[in-house]
Amino acid sequence: MTINTSITEKKYKKLAIQVTLNGFSYCVFDTLHHSVLMFREIDFGSFPKAAKVEDYFWKAFIDDRELTKTYDEVIVLHDNNLSTFVPKALFEEQFLGSYLQYNTKVFETDFFAFDEIPNYEMNNVYIPYVNINNYLLDQFDTFDYKHANGILVSKLLDLSKNVDDKQVFVHFSADKFEIVAVQNQKLLLFNSFDYKTKEDFIYYLLFASEQLNLNPEHFKLQLLGDINEESELFQIAFKYVRNISLLDVSELQKHNDFSTAQNLKHFILFQS
Repeated sequence: MTINTSITEKKYKKLAIQVTLNGFSYCVFDTLHHSVLMFREIDFGSFPKAAKVEDYFWKAFIDDRELTKTYDEVIVLHDNNLSTFVPKALFEEQFLGSYLQYNTKVFETDFFAFDEIPNYEMNNVYIPYVNINNYLLDQFDTFDYKHANGILVSKLLDLSKNVDDKQVFVHFSADKFEIVAVQNQKLLLFNSFDYKTKEDFIYYLLFASEQLNLNPEHFKLQLLGDINEESELFQIAFKYVRNISLLDVSELQKHNDFSTAQNLKHFILFQS
């Protein structure tokens, strides 16, 4: 696998990979037309049991030829709940672990990283999957990596421009969800929660709204990620929150040919 650096050899293709411990998804961008050409999801649960997560990636790269084609750029998105946002005014790079210790268990051996969030005067501090990065370094000449939550929050802040009301967004994955509260490009709250039942979800949502003094009869709740109106998660939220909808992804769909459900689920990946 090689990455082009010469202008005369450019393919105008970019590969983005969103990684978790249970699988990964990836997409290919046409950088000349700013569009998403294809995407695929890889579920490690369908693979033979392996000793290390790197072994699952090895099998996926063997099986999937798209991953071994030539690209001008590769970006890896780390998708976990080991992250937090820090205002630049309070940020010091030598204390990365200190920012995370309030919402996750950290160890002296952990490797910490951070992404600057353009236009919003804050940084996303996180723990990347070092073992996955090391494996991917053997596959690509070079790549950039970021945290998925940084893209999620920055895009939702963009959508809140000139909206003076407080808005709450919930982004769902298979076993966790993120709550993001914003007001006219200001981040009011971000948190990530593991969940197993719909009751777990509604408890955390109503508790967070209470802390923000938001009345469920009035605030606007928008859902995205792995969610649809038939989902029990949507239904229980509809029971307790009056103004609820799926996020409008029509602008995102202008850059690809995929369904509304696919754009909701891969909202982060398609904008990486």
